[in-house]
Amino acid sequence: MSDHLFELLTVRLTSTAGAPDEVPAELRERLVTRATADHLLDVVYRVVDSPLGPLLLAATDSGVVRVAFAAQDHDAVLEDLSHRLGPRVLRTESGLDELARQLDDYFAGTRSSIEVPLDLRLAHGFRRQVLEHLREIPFGRTETYAEVAQGAGSPRAVRAVGSACATNPVPIIVPCHRVVRTDGSMGGYLGGSDAKAWLLALEAAA
Repeated sequence: MSDHLFELLTVRLTSTAGAPDEVPAELRERLVTRATADHLLDVVYRVVDSPLGPLLLAATDSGVVRVAFAAQDHDAVLEDLSHRLGPRVLRTESGLDELARQLDDYFAGTRSSIEVPLDLRLAHGFRRQVLEHLREIPFGRTETYAEVAQGAGSPRAVRAVGSACATNPVPIIVPCHRVVRTDGSMGGYLGGSDAKAWLLALEAAA
């Protein structure tokens, strides 16, 4: 593939990331591989099946930057990523394989954590502190919003913890589903209450 054709294809595909694919899959994957190696992309993404429905997985050169449930509207998520991280967003069918494999193992009950590089640039300030603390909650355990606020360094910021969980860019990997209300009820979840209940039951049964 000539450099000129490569550049044309990159512009075409990244400017129509949400449009129907008119480029052969093999050519697309070659483009993704080369563009990633040359650091020409802002975000690569794919959609995988899961017991919780289709999950959008997205990554930058630094790591996984986004995991989104169908209820969050994948097209809206991609549009947001293009505005916040850059317009060069390209779908891949074979990329992000390691994350997809680990998620499969987790959903099958044979893995207790997802160990992949993360890019948490979409979270700032106290929200970022909350995400860092959430990563310390062990598999199969829960903490209340108040306990998370304490652990993140701001005991009075209980509502802010709820906001951080509701905007967690990488759910499941950063386990905001392990945060519950003081009375033991589940509380809200960005993937929906059924998804949160399923995840908690999965971990309780392991």
